[in-house]
Amino acid sequence: MSDLEIGLPAPVPELGGGVSPLPRPAVRELRWGFLGRVPYREAVALQEELRRALRGGAGARRAAAPAAGAPAGLAPEAPTAAPPMAAPAEHLLLLEHPHVYTLGRNASAADVLASAAWLRQRGIEVVESDRGGQVTYHGPGQLVGYPILDLSPDRRDVRRYVRDLEEVLIRTLAGFGIAGEVRPGASFIGVWAGGEKIAAIGIHLSRWITTHGFALNVAPDLSLYAGIVPCGLRQEGVTSMARLLGAAPPLAVVAACLAGHFAEVFARRLVEAPPPRP
Repeated sequence: MSDLEIGLPAPVPELGGGVSPLPRPAVRELRWGFLGRVPYREAVALQEELRRALRGGAGARRAAAPAAGAPAGLAPEAPTAAPPMAAPAEHLLLLEHPHVYTLGRNASAADVLASAAWLRQRGIEVVESDRGGQVTYHGPGQLVGYPILDLSPDRRDVRRYVRDLEEVLIRTLAGFGIAGEVRPGASFIGVWAGGEKIAAIGIHLSRWITTHGFALNVAPDLSLYAGIVPCGLRQEGVTSMARLLGAAPPLAVVAACLAGHFAEVFARRLVEAPPPRP
């Protein structure tokens, strides 16, 4: 999975000489939780709900700010006391899915190799997705992460966002004794270990708010990748923490480790507060 250009606004011009840089924003709260096994469509609906809330909160904060260019010292015509506005909540959803193949915006029917009978026998659903990239597998034993973040104003760089997700995954793997690495080229976005792909990334951005995210193979059934061309890579293998370690830690343990590294890389204050499921 990969995506570098979904729903993005025009690039922001660099500041010219003599212009003061933007002030460093305060550390934001990141609410996270391990939700267990969640059907794919339900997880998409939850992301959309949180995305709308985050966008609405950010919009309300901008609307409440003083208008640019007003004369200094000029009070509004009818001053009113407004209650303090809570910061919009950012979330990191960590979970696993039942068996599903998801088709990103760049996927084609040829990327699904399995027959309808093969899919039915194994209970695998096929679902289209608005994330970037091609087709991938999600299933039990795979840790899926969906960050709902507002990258404005200081992280409006899609490639940096992808690199940061890769860094989170590499640090997580290192904590369990696995050396992860990245490969150059847009076709190889994700994290590799032992010469094979261990984590995939597929994202969607709209007005710099993120949805979708990454999938880390902790202990999934790797044989189910045989039904697809994973991420469009026909010659590359997939692996898992279980294969590399001989046995994998519980998914919830990996999730807690990953959440800590995510907060470090993205400079967020971590709060365990999973959202209610729809």
